[in-house]
Amino acid sequence: QVQLVESGGGLVQAGGSLRLSCAASGRTSTIYAMAWFRQAPGKEREYLARITWVGGSTYYADSVKGRFTISRDNAKSTVYLQMNSLKPEDTAVYYCAAASTYRTPVSGERSYDYWGQGTQVTVSS
Repeated sequence: QVQLVESGGGLVQAGGSLRLSCAASGRTSTIYAMAWFRQAPGKEREYLARITWVGGSTYYADSVKGRFTISRDNAKSTVYLQMNSLKPEDTAVYYCAAASTYRTPVSGERSYDYWGQGTQVTVSS
């Protein structure tokens, strides 16, 4: 089993930045990739970005490409999401997820085995 704990959410003004963290524990050696999703009130969960644990290959949703950056620190078993130029429409609960093997679609929730509890990000206008 793998446990995921997100942190770093909060309230920020439009145009500002936040960095989210997701710390993995447990059987981290079984992680193939980690990803970030978000869910705004009344909307479906939205894929944002993914990074492979070995090699650090990244894949972004078009909606955040150029504004958000995913990275990882294998020594700390932690993945990050740097969010810049935040907009009010970025307001959502942000979740990290981990996959134990490669599955497609990379952006699909079912491609991930473990989920964190989420962290709230609120962007004020």
